Amino acid sequence: MRPLRYSINVTLDGCCHHEAGLPPDEESMQYWTAQLARADALLFGRVTYEMMESAWRRPASGTWPDWVEPWQVPFAEAIDRAEKHVVSSTLSDPGWKAELVRGDLEEEVRRLKQDPGEGLWVGGVTLPLALADLGLIDEYEFLVQPVLAGRGPTLLAGLRERIELELVDRREFRSGAVAMRYRPA
Repeated sequence: MRPLRYSINVTLDGCCHHEAGLPPDEESMQYWTAQLARADALLFGRVTYEMMESAWRRPASGTWPDWVEPWQVPFAEAIDRAEKHVVSSTLSDPGWKAELVRGDLEEEVRRLKQDPGEGLWVGGVTLPLALADLGLIDEYEFLVQPVLAGRGPTLLAGLRERIELELVDRREFRSGAVAMRYRPA
């Protein structure tokens, strides 16, 4: 069974809005590119999927826009070519190498986890909360930013039950950010 990994940037006060932390830098983008390489497929809710698509889908011209720095291209290419699964009841044809996930969330995600491979990678806020409540997340990965946001959506707000975690890896970045990976204890 391939593991389901939840990965997200988060501020010290728990905010996980994509604009609340530090802007991406070369070191963090290399890190996230390597983490994407550990996944056979990506799992997103509709909102996160549409946000990622608007930023990282290769334009029809084949040329990345000017705002994509050369050190961001490996990440952009990794996410663009990845197989994607989108949990949505409102999309009809997501495109961008994506298939819709509909029906019973627990059943569908357990099915995806049964496929052979290295792992599934999930990001976002709402979908990971539902998956955590169902006990489906095998690894939590947080890139903790040295920022206090003071507002915005917070990490796993509304979790029904406490989940104890065991630290399995830790890495410090020049920016002061710290990547930490945990597994349920």
